[in-house]
Amino acid sequence: MIINYPLDKDKLKDIHVGDVIEFSGVIYTARDAAHMRIKNMLEKGEELPVDFNEAFIYYAGPTPTKPGHVIGSIGPTTSSRMDMFAPMMRQLNVCATIGKGPRDNACTKYYQDNHILYFITTGGCGALLSKAVKKAKEIAFLDLGPESIKRLEVEGFKMICAIDYYGNNIFDGGK
Repeated sequence: MIINYPLDKDKLKDIHVGDVIEFSGVIYTARDAAHMRIKNMLEKGEELPVDFNEAFIYYAGPTPTKPGHVIGSIGPTTSSRMDMFAPMMRQLNVCATIGKGPRDNACTKYYQDNHILYFITTGGCGALLSKAVKKAKEIAFLDLGPESIKRLEVEGFKMICAIDYYGNNIFDGGK
């Protein structure tokens, strides 16, 4: 299935566990340190440097960019490291997150109850995934190095739906 961003949110209802998606549009990268900083800013009532409304967040920290490339290898980070931030995703009105591996029960339930989708990509395929990145720009928390927030424009970024709009979970046999 091909998904373009910005998207019609009703299209999210058509994506089911196990569907292979080719995504084109904007994805933001954010890992542990960026999530913690966002959480702290929200708690202090500070303005965020990024509007995550209806965003797709990719748990990734790319390797250094080689000359002639848009970005370095950009494989997924283990998603369970971000499970504690699940309630923040609803607060930010995030549409979906992208990473690798299962989510804990509390995170999965939160995603199910709030219709947040979770997509997985394959670990070890960072160099291949980087070919889908057409533009990349560091936009926030530059002091975090690879964990800074980046705005990626991607074409044909492949991922698999692991938790769908209806709460089905690929790691529970799709139920």
